[in-house]
Amino acid sequence: MFWWFERHGVYVRCEVLDLPGGGYELRIVDPDGTEHAEHFSDSTDLAKRQRTVERDLTAQGWSGPHGWNL
Repeated sequence: MFWWFERHGVYVRCEVLDLPGGGYELRIVDPDGTEHAEHFSDSTDLAKRQRTVERDLTAQGWSGPHGWNL
């Protein structure tokens, strides 16, 4: 699953990946391509972190989330 936030024509991409060995990765890709990855063994912790990231981006003036579930 991925989604993004837009501000002034640039984008921050957020992705959630199921890890092969179990657990999840939350990956944030900044407009300059810098990637930040966080790992979670529990989907509840992942969901809490996703909400925090979304709230923080919105507070910084980013529009979103926009996205797709694949």
